[in-house]
Amino acid sequence: MRKAFAALTTVAVASLGALVPATSAQAADCSDAMAGALSGYMYAYDSTNCNGHLGHASGDDSNWGDSALSFQGADTNKASSILNNGNSYEVKFYNGTGYSGGHICLSRSEGWASNLSDDDYNTGASANNSISSHAWASASNCSKWAV
Repeated sequence: MRKAFAALTTVAVASLGALVPATSAQAADCSDAMAGALSGYMYAYDSTNCNGHLGHASGDDSNWGDSALSFQGADTNKASSILNNGNSYEVKFYNGTGYSGGHICLSRSEGWASNLSDDDYNTGASANNSISSHAWASASNCSKWAV
């Protein structure tokens, strides 16, 4: 009886150990955020791997630092990960307000960029913590893509 209990305990502990790496691996991207994202919206997050929700929008926003539309005030220049669950278009993120400065696009097929420190605008500047506006765009209007 003791051997059976010891064997059962060993199997249970080994099973728990196998669960931890799977959970950690899932947390290393934006798949959970994408699963919960509203269709037709883009999202931006303060941290990598789609953590720290800054906001989401179904339309354009020319100034993430003003007091209008989806992104406001302190949201500007804070995004470290982005997600596109749009229906028809790509999302074009800009370094400046008023859809100015460098840009980087996120395609619907890519879905998300979990760490913007890996991405640069078409001007060469880092996309991390520097988004100030966004607009929905066709793929033909994008020259630089997030990975």
